[in-house]
Amino acid sequence: MAVRNDDVVQVHDDPSALDAQAWNELLALQPAPSPFMRHEYLLALHASASAVPRNGWAPRFLTLRRGARLHAACALYLKSHSYGEYVFDWAWADAYERHGLHYYPKLLSAVPFTPVPGSRLLARDDAARRLLLQAMVQLAQAEDLSSAHLLFGDDADREAAEAEGWLLRSNVQFHWENRDPPYADFSEFLSSLQREKRKKIQQERRRVAEAGISFSVHLGHEIDEPLWDFFYRCYTRTYRLHHSTPYLTRDFFRRMAETMARHWTMFVAYRGGKRIGASLLALDPDRRVAYGRYWGAVEDVPFLHFEACYYQPLAWCIAERYRRFEGGAQGEHKMARGLLPVRTFSAHWLAHPRFASAVADFLAQEGAGIDAYVDELRERNPFKATA
Repeated sequence: MAVRNDDVVQVHDDPSALDAQAWNELLALQPAPSPFMRHEYLLALHASASAVPRNGWAPRFLTLRRGARLHAACALYLKSHSYGEYVFDWAWADAYERHGLHYYPKLLSAVPFTPVPGSRLLARDDAARRLLLQAMVQLAQAEDLSSAHLLFGDDADREAAEAEGWLLRSNVQFHWENRDPPYADFSEFLSSLQREKRKKIQQERRRVAEAGISFSVHLGHEIDEPLWDFFYRCYTRTYRLHHSTPYLTRDFFRRMAETMARHWTMFVAYRGGKRIGASLLALDPDRRVAYGRYWGAVEDVPFLHFEACYYQPLAWCIAERYRRFEGGAQGEHKMARGLLPVRTFSAHWLAHPRFASAVADFLAQEGAGIDAYVDELRERNPFKATA
């Protein structure tokens, strides 16, 4: 690793020991500084027992100091499973095990439970990004790990990974982009859609209104403790209905309310004056980007999910002149609501040469399939053709 004499590379197993101000100042210099890479967010995941060693997320945060200044850093975890990542490598793990090799633990650069694209390699220049990747490989080799992975990085991360010879993998998410000039209101957005899509949305919204549903919107510090409690009740019920366990603890959201309130807005559904559902958006108010994150309801109402998670947030984004709404991982159904396919990427380094070669072949075939899939999706564009 090409470090200078005054470079100091360190691995940290406790995020609270890091200089929060220096971390956030470095994040602000990145091409895509999402709020999920803020020190407060990462620390809350750890301090709330949401992402900790006992549930498979052992911090190995990496920093590179050049003299007295933080020059590069990344959030790293030693993973004993592949849950909460949204880039699926279960088949790779199974192949390792069938050949008598251990895939876990592995090294992961990602934001736990958060498939939101953004800067992962926080660095002051491209050379420092490559130094972080080199340090990740050295750490994986020193701890005899099977592999190292970087998930949902930005273009600068991708270019650094490609330069270091890491294997690249692409996937697809669905994002809504405001137009230029911006939509005046939700009705104007609807008018830009093809008639079939527009009628479907109008019918779904009418069904929710006829069920007596109304909404309130709560920004930042307007989300009080009872609202957070109600939201968490909805959030956990969603997981129970899918026979799963919530990743995030109630204490995580308490910490978000205390340290990152300006980065959240909540949509609360009512019927007959009673709260029955809620959706939560994360916000980057400086870059005017919103992120659909979590939702749930204590009553089952047809189409309430679409209203709470898409139509209410989109109407709010248009009113507040937000540039983009990211709908989260997966879900072709989002296209009918005006969210279009966007490529995301991950990068992978595997220690075993033969497995690395096999994965490279697999990714080449998978990549061709993704290309064809994106082409097919684009042919189903929900918007009216423009001259």
